[in-house]
Amino acid sequence: MVDLKSQYEKIKPEIDSAINEVISSTAFINGPAVKGFQVALENYLGVKHVIPCANGTDALQISMMALGLKPGDEVIAPSFTFIATAEVIALLGLTPVLVDVEPGTFNISIDSVIKAITPRTKAIVPVHLFGQTADMDAIIETARKYKLFVIEDSCQSIGSDYQDCDGKWKKSGTIGDVGCTSFFPSKNLGCFGDGGAIFTNDDALAAKIRVIVNHGMTVRYYHDEIGVNSRLDSIQAAVLKVKLNHLDRYIHARQQLAAAYNAAFQGHSEIIVPEQFNKSTHVFHQYTLQIKGSKRNQLQEYLASKDIPAMIYYPVPIHLQKAYLDPRYKQGDFPVTEQLINTVISLPMHTEMDEEQIAYITSNVLSFFKEM
Repeated sequence: MVDLKSQYEKIKPEIDSAINEVISSTAFINGPAVKGFQVALENYLGVKHVIPCANGTDALQISMMALGLKPGDEVIAPSFTFIATAEVIALLGLTPVLVDVEPGTFNISIDSVIKAITPRTKAIVPVHLFGQTADMDAIIETARKYKLFVIEDSCQSIGSDYQDCDGKWKKSGTIGDVGCTSFFPSKNLGCFGDGGAIFTNDDALAAKIRVIVNHGMTVRYYHDEIGVNSRLDSIQAAVLKVKLNHLDRYIHARQQLAAAYNAAFQGHSEIIVPEQFNKSTHVFHQYTLQIKGSKRNQLQEYLASKDIPAMIYYPVPIHLQKAYLDPRYKQGDFPVTEQLINTVISLPMHTEMDEEQIAYITSNVLSFFKEM
């Protein structure tokens, strides 16, 4: 699904030099490399504050802590997403309120959000799934009406651009009260281990987040907040600063690959290509098809027999996960989500793919339907 080795080899001198600089300095924690990456990412995103942390899950949890959410507060999130989105809500003793998604973009449904709001609702977590931004104008409008926080889960969408109702272009994760991302190695901007970051334009909120990520300390050994230990180490920051310089090139390569996939599959009677939201660019963290009928699993097996990996994101929605079963929800409550888990399949998508590989993958997908 990804080829991190080839990606590394193309920028090996830059990466090796950056890592060696950190090793030589021995400033492994909160060293100059972390500050350098932070400033570079702030400039790239056009956001006032980037606070690096240990991973994307921590980014979500710390954001909710900094916003002052308390046990019993309700937080709205989609059921069709990676578990971390709901996991942190539950860990903090908050109440996850799950909602359905849009059938074309897979992003959170604003109609479902509005129906789910109660007097206990405090925040909405739009997940910018697979690489494009959700309908943030509608989400921000709803949040303002009901005085809710907006926590953007941008773990799959860094670099995506969103055009708001005023015609201004903003980066994914910089539109709500706070945005979160992950630098897991397979992400569009990935490090060589775990890493994450939090974004905000709110000075006071940024100051609080910086305290929380460092054990709640304002001055060493003086703890003014309940905090956590969540840091991006200097080696990972050095890797990320190098790769940030290549991110737009990586995004362009993914978009070109997606266009090639679309050209091969467009108009096929049994394949639905990804829908692109007209207010957002798509950075294609995943290239995800929908397969009509009941052939998705057979297609995955067929591709595996041809040495082509294909993944199902996600086979079980959150409301049907054993750890998150809730009497408020039952099978059938989220019709779009429950359809998607039976129809979606993601094909290989990474910056090192070439025309020969794309041709091999697409020809085998099409051959499967001819043989069936």
